[in-house]
Formats: sequence, structure tokens, C-alpha cells
Amino acid sequence: MKMANMAVVVLAGGEGRRMGGSKPRMPWEQTTLIGHALDLARDYGSDVAVAVRDAAQVAGAVEAHLLLDEPGIEGPLAGLASALSFAQGMGACCVLTLPCDAPQLPADLAVRLQAALEPTGGVAVAQSRGRSHPTCALWRSGALEALPAYLATGRRSLNGFATAVGMTAVDWLVVGSDPFANANTPEELAALQA
Repeated sequence: MKMANMAVVVLAGGEGRRMGGSKPRMPWEQTTLIGHALDLARDYGSDVAVAVRDAAQVAGAVEAHLLLDEPGIEGPLAGLASALSFAQGMGACCVLTLPCDAPQLPADLAVRLQAALEPTGGVAVAQSRGRSHPTCALWRSGALEALPAYLATGRRSLNGFATAVGMTAVDWLVVGSDPFANANTPEELAALQA
């Protein structure tokens, strides 16, 4: 079910060293990890983009807005900064972030996160088996204003920033495989495909 007034950004800016590089372009079913992530993103919302560190990471593999990570920020927080800016530019109240390497995300992700987002909270974050997944989260666009102060502390953690802006954890009951499992190595990718 598509959500209104919400941007969706696939985070694909990691180097993928443990995967051997080019993680977004790794095969998944009849497409690639990034192609599959975009299909999921389009199921959640209409305004879709991909955030990368360098356009070469997804060269020729993406038919969506391409956002370049903020150069002065390290790690996934850079992709989040780009996602929040994109959402504000679209006039969206929120942005749903998805990692490119979690191909089995639940169909009700956006709906459940939106339902749990507190009126004064900055983000609703998916959680499974006691573990938080801050790349699978619905962020209020206004959280961008809190980012400079957070960065000034020297911290770069997505979890830390989520806590700083007011996080609500949304727990998924997992029976069988974890829908938030991600592929960081060829072996993990093969296990998910099995």
C-alpha cells in the first residue's frame, strides 16, 4: 500500500567490501539488489530515490532520482542527510529509508512505521529479535534541522541520531527467517536467496 506525503529513499552508498564491491549490483532473482530494493520502494511510495556515495556504485542499474551522499559526513548518516534533503525538497513530511541489501522487507513496513510515529517523535525504527534497524525507518523531514548539532558532537551513529530526534521502536514478531536480514557477504546473500 502506497503512503501519501512520504518520500522513499534506498540507501546504497556503502562500499560493500565484504561483498567484494558493487553490492547494489549483485544479482537477486531476475534483477539486482538495487533493482529489487527499488521495486520494494515503489510499493511503499511514489516519490522514490537512491542515495549513493558515488554514482558509479549503481551506474546503469537505476531508474530513479539519484542522490549523492553529503561529502562531509561518514557512513549511512550521509545517505540519511541526502534522504531528508530530498524529502524536504519534495514537500514530503516524512522519508522512509530502506537499505539496498535487505531484500525481504515486510510489505507492511511503511504502514506500521507511520502508525507508530509519535506526534512529537522524529523517527519510527523497525526492530526484530531485539535488534534495531535504523536504515529501515520512517524519519520526519524536519529531523534534518537536528543533524548539524548531532554531527558537532563527533558522533556518526544512525541509532544515536534516532535517539537524539526521538525514536519509537516498532517490533516485528519473527517466525522463521528475519525479514530485516541483510546481505553483507556472498555467503549471506546466497543464504537469503535459498
